[in-house]
Amino acid sequence: MKKQVCLKVLVLSCFLFLFVGVEAQSCKPSGKIRGKKPPPGKCNRENDSDCCKEGKLYTTYECSPLVSSHTKATLTLNSFEAGGDGGGRSECDNQYHSDDDPVVALSTGWFNKKKRCLKYINIHGNGKSVRAKVVDECDSTMGCDSDHDYQPPCDNNIVDASKAVWKALGVPQSQWGGMDIYWSDADD
Repeated sequence: MKKQVCLKVLVLSCFLFLFVGVEAQSCKPSGKIRGKKPPPGKCNRENDSDCCKEGKLYTTYECSPLVSSHTKATLTLNSFEAGGDGGGRSECDNQYHSDDDPVVALSTGWFNKKKRCLKYINIHGNGKSVRAKVVDECDSTMGCDSDHDYQPPCDNNIVDASKAVWKALGVPQSQWGGMDIYWSDADD
C-alpha cells in the first residue's frame, strides 16, 4: 500500500514539475535593433502608431509566450486596408483586408512561420468575445525600415486587430489602441 501511495506521489510530483516548468518558461529577447529616423512622410501615424526614433534601441523577439487555451496578450489596433498603418499586403494571402472584417496579425512567435495563416482565433476581452482570422504577422524580429513602415518591432505578445474586432468587443472608440485580452486557437 505504501509503495502505491509513494508511486502516486512521485507521478503527481513529476507531472506538477513538468506542468509548472512549461508554464514558467519565458520568451527571452533575441536581440536589439537601432532605430533610424523615418524619411519625411514615410511613417504612417494612423491609429496612433509609433514611429522609430533615431538611435533608440528596440528589443526584438523570435518567440512569444506559450500558447494555451487562455493566452494573455495585448490587443492593439491596425488597419489592414491599402494605405493603412499595417503597411503592405497581408503576409498570409498577399491581400488587403477591410477594417470591417475581424482580422488580426500575431507576434512572430505566435504567427509560427505562417502555421496560423488564415486560421481563426477566439479573442476574449471587455466581457465579450469575437472570432477573428489570422492574416498577417506583427513582426517582432525587425522594424524601423521601409518594409515595416518605419515602425518599431512588435512586442512578443501582440494581437494586432482590425476595427471590427474592437467593435465586436464593445470597446468605446476612445479606448482603442491597447488592451489586455486573452486568446485561443478556434476550432475551424
